[in-house]
Amino acid sequence: MSLNNIHNGVAEIPVGILYSITGPYGDVNASMVNAAILGLEEANAELDGSFKLKPVFKDCHGKLSTYSKNCERMIYEDGCQHIIGCYTSAARKQILPLLERTNTLLWHSARYEGFEASENVLYLGASPNQHLIPLVRYILAAMVPEIYCVGSNYIWTWESNRLLREQIIEGGGRIIAQRLVTMGDLHIDHIVSEIISLKPPVVFNTLVGEASYRFYRALWRAVSAHPDLEPGDITVVSCSLCEEELPFIGEPASIGHLTSATYFRSLERLENVDFLTRYRERFGDDTAPSVDAESAYVCARILGRSIAASGTDAVSAVRDAAKTFSFEAPEGTVRIDRTTNHSFLTPRLAVSRRGFSFQIIWEAAEPVDPDPFLVWQGEAQARPETEWKAKGSSARARHVVDTEAKES
Repeated sequence: MSLNNIHNGVAEIPVGILYSITGPYGDVNASMVNAAILGLEEANAELDGSFKLKPVFKDCHGKLSTYSKNCERMIYEDGCQHIIGCYTSAARKQILPLLERTNTLLWHSARYEGFEASENVLYLGASPNQHLIPLVRYILAAMVPEIYCVGSNYIWTWESNRLLREQIIEGGGRIIAQRLVTMGDLHIDHIVSEIISLKPPVVFNTLVGEASYRFYRALWRAVSAHPDLEPGDITVVSCSLCEEELPFIGEPASIGHLTSATYFRSLERLENVDFLTRYRERFGDDTAPSVDAESAYVCARILGRSIAASGTDAVSAVRDAAKTFSFEAPEGTVRIDRTTNHSFLTPRLAVSRRGFSFQIIWEAAEPVDPDPFLVWQGEAQARPETEWKAKGSSARARHVVDTEAKES
C-alpha cells in the first residue's frame, strides 16, 4: 500500500473524478459524479477502515484543454494514480497520452465507439458490439433499414456512423444521408426540414446535449404538423439517449424512441432496486442515475475491491487484480477481460415511454464478450430474423415502438 496521505492513522488514497458538470453535457455528467462518489463511499464502508478512497473532483466545463490541465493537476498535485471519468471519447483521447506517460489508470465509465485498447484504461462502458451491433440487428430484423444519420461532429459520431453504414449496407439496407453539426451548435432546423422532406423510416441520432434535446422537440413538432405523417412513421434510434435526458426533451416529444444500452433504471434486478434506493437516499428523491452513472458507480466499486485484493494502489497490481473477479452490478454481472481491458456486459434494447422511463423490449441471455475491434464482424453482419422471431421479440418490440410513439 502506498501511503499517499495519512489521516487519523488511515491511509488515504486519492481517486480522481474527471467529468464536466457544466457545459454542453453537464447535466448528464453530474449524475456520473454522484454515482462515482457513492461507489467510493460504499467501497470505503466495505473496506472497514483498512484504507480510505478520497474523491478528488475537478469540473472540466466541457472543454478539452481543461481535461488536460485538470488531469495533470490530479496526477502531479493530488497524487492520483486512478481516475474515474471522461464522458466523451474526445476527452478520453485528449488525456490518453498523459495517462500512458505517467502510468496512470483511467476507469472509463461511458459507452464508446471502440477500436482502442490501452494498458492505462479499463473500459467499463459498452463497446460497439454491446450497443451498436444489437441496435443494427434490430433495425435489420424489424424495421425498414433506410437510415438518416444526424450527429455532433466528433469521434463518437464518425465511428458510430461508419460502423452503422458498413453493417446496414451489408445487411441490404442503405444510408439516406449524414448530417453533422459542431459540438454545441444548436441550429438544427435545416436538418429537421430535410428529414421531413425525405421521410426516412429511421433516424440514427448521435447529437450531444442540448442540440439533441432540441432535435427531438423540433422533429416531433414537424411530424405532428405534417399532413402525411404521424408519430411513429419516423423512429429515432440511438446508443446514447438515457432516462436522465428525457425530462430535458419533455413529453410528448420524448416518447417512442429506441435506445440500445447495457443498463436502464427499469431493470428488474434486486441489485438495481437496492442501488436506486441508496442513490436517492444519498442525493435526493428527485434524482436517479442513468447508464453512464451506473457504470461510474461500478468503476468505483471494482476499484475498491481491486486495491483491497492487491494490497496496494500501484497501477499494475490493481489492474491485474481487477481482472480476477466478477462484480454483481445493478446492470448484471460485470467482468473485465484480461486481454482487451474491456468488460463483459449485457446488451439491452428499450423504448422511451411516458413518465420519462424506458420499457426494455429485449436483452441478451448473458453478458456478451467485449469485441472492441469487431474481429467477429462477419457473424455480427448476418441478418438475425431467425433469432428474433424464435424469441417472439421482433413483432412485440416493433409493436411497442409504434404504440409508444403514436400514443404520444
